[in-house]
Amino acid sequence: MAAHFITKLSLVLILTMAAISAANAKLKQTNLILYLQDFANGPNPTFIPVAGIAGKPWNFTEFGTIFVTDDPITAGPNPNSTALGRAQGIYAVAAADGRNLLVVLSLGFTDGSSIEIQGTSRQFEGVRELGVVSGTGKFRFARGFAVGKNVVTDIPNGYTVVQFNVTVKHY
Repeated sequence: MAAHFITKLSLVLILTMAAISAANAKLKQTNLILYLQDFANGPNPTFIPVAGIAGKPWNFTEFGTIFVTDDPITAGPNPNSTALGRAQGIYAVAAADGRNLLVVLSLGFTDGSSIEIQGTSRQFEGVRELGVVSGTGKFRFARGFAVGKNVVTDIPNGYTVVQFNVTVKHY
């Protein structure tokens, strides 16, 4: 009796694996290089703190500080490069030592498609990797990863350009 059950279970597992392999074969892979133009200062900031611990500074190294962002996404590192969309979301300084950010970010493109990014950004590492957890439009059911690195860091002027190399599989 047990051998019969194991045979049936093995058959179900094999059929399930075959179905998953067939579905994955239909997935497309897209590789994108995007630039987020982050302005923390000036008349039109795109990255601002909105909450934090009372009596503590609201900055990117202070545990508990929460930021919202609405950064332009461009095709190149220059802010006048072709506009591709907006990166909108929330960053929270989630590590007690101020080194890590929790990132929840929607990359909304001008065609109406989006890629949803979520994860921990080790903000003082040269290269940071985040997960792509979903998408819409031409990126429906997307999954993958986004590798970010600062290509411009101008702290006195509150200006940063983050290059994201995004790899997604989608239908």
